[in-house]
Amino acid sequence: MEYISTRDTNETPAAFSEILLTGLAPDGGLYIPAHYPEVSPETLQSWRELLATEGYAALVTEVLDLFISDIPREDLAAMARRAYNAEAFGTDEIVRVSRFDDRMFLGHISEGPTAAFKDMAMQLLGELFEYELTRRGQKLNILGATSGDTGSSAEYAMRGRDNINVFMLTPAGRMTPFQQAQMFSLDDDNIYNIALEGTFDDCQDVVKAVAGDADFKAQYSIGAVNSINFARILAQVAYYFALYFKVTESNDQKISFSVPTGNFGNVYAGHVARMMGLPIDQLIVANNENDNLDVFFNTGYYHRKQAGGSIKTSSPSMDISRPSNFERFIYDLLDGEAGRIKDMFGVLVPQGGFNLSEDTKMLDIVPEFGFASGSSTHADRIAEIKDAHERLDTLIDPHTADGVHVARGWLPEIDTDIVVLETALPVKFSETITEAIGSFPPVPERFAEVEGKEHHVVDLPNDAQKVKDFIAQHAAEKEQ
Repeated sequence: MEYISTRDTNETPAAFSEILLTGLAPDGGLYIPAHYPEVSPETLQSWRELLATEGYAALVTEVLDLFISDIPREDLAAMARRAYNAEAFGTDEIVRVSRFDDRMFLGHISEGPTAAFKDMAMQLLGELFEYELTRRGQKLNILGATSGDTGSSAEYAMRGRDNINVFMLTPAGRMTPFQQAQMFSLDDDNIYNIALEGTFDDCQDVVKAVAGDADFKAQYSIGAVNSINFARILAQVAYYFALYFKVTESNDQKISFSVPTGNFGNVYAGHVARMMGLPIDQLIVANNENDNLDVFFNTGYYHRKQAGGSIKTSSPSMDISRPSNFERFIYDLLDGEAGRIKDMFGVLVPQGGFNLSEDTKMLDIVPEFGFASGSSTHADRIAEIKDAHERLDTLIDPHTADGVHVARGWLPEIDTDIVVLETALPVKFSETITEAIGSFPPVPERFAEVEGKEHHVVDLPNDAQKVKDFIAQHAAEKEQ
């Protein structure tokens, strides 16, 4: 398997181990596999049986082996076993499903160390990074941006690793107190928290600006943990297969997924799974008030919000107005027209956006891809959390509530059951939960003292050069 950039008209191939450590492609594009491997009905059945008999790590190994040709299979299997275990996820099952409501299930993928679905990818990414860096005798300075959960998941997966430093940008004042405490309470000497002025989109722009400085990136070995790194997408692809197997009895059944999403990585992983052959009917994109994706799927128009960027909401991890992974989907939508992608995302998006409403390819292909979308408001989230608690005796977080609300709207239009991906545990969003049900959400024992710990965070302006200076200073100190 080789990988190419979404913006490379020459389709210059790269190996998985190269894209693992580099993040963005040199031309500013995102790496994607040169083709999607196909999973035959026979293979699908063998994977169903494998999950039942050998567990989740064995299924992950099968998925990885299709996409990674420069790491021995036995090493991939060992990394999967270390990443997915009962100690980290509380159960050997790792991924669970429960009946939620008529025709709806909850896909529980947020039982990891930081109570967010991001752990499903980060725990494996930490193993992959350490493996490849050790093999090369190198070190890596990870630069990431987070709107809430990616940062803590990355830091908990990378903390204490001798060959990795993590520099994580957060939008100052935009995360919940629990999310801030999870990240800022870490005092490992390879973890650096940076609160940046502005929104998540500003943080993400700084990450891309630093990655776009080829000399700096090479000198300081800058890597990425955001979902611009395709290795994270791979880890997420696996749980779509697992959830499908747990909900269905045979492989001739179809199901749909409602996916709360901000950066489009979670739902893009579902798209990859479907392109591989997983029988998915609809992938429902669930936005909050930052509804650029919903607007696109309904109109074909994708616009960049200007002054102020994304809106601050009660589902903050989705407060994103410029989703990075959307470029990967548009590449597929336009049948791999790299030159056009380079113009759209390199020129048109910075200028304001693009419009595909009259594009015949969009009109023809979007229905084939089976995407639907919707959005919700704070009032919708409160209503769904309250209803789930009172009527169904289930407590869901605000992002999952977005997914439930949007799924309800599509039930009359869809023939299949819908799995709503649970993206985080309620404890991370206590203020909204308290507003909805009138009491504080239960705090799992492992998080009981998180909010009382000292914070370790540095404030910086929204300036890529300042961030580069900070990285250079601390990377140099670690080398002394």
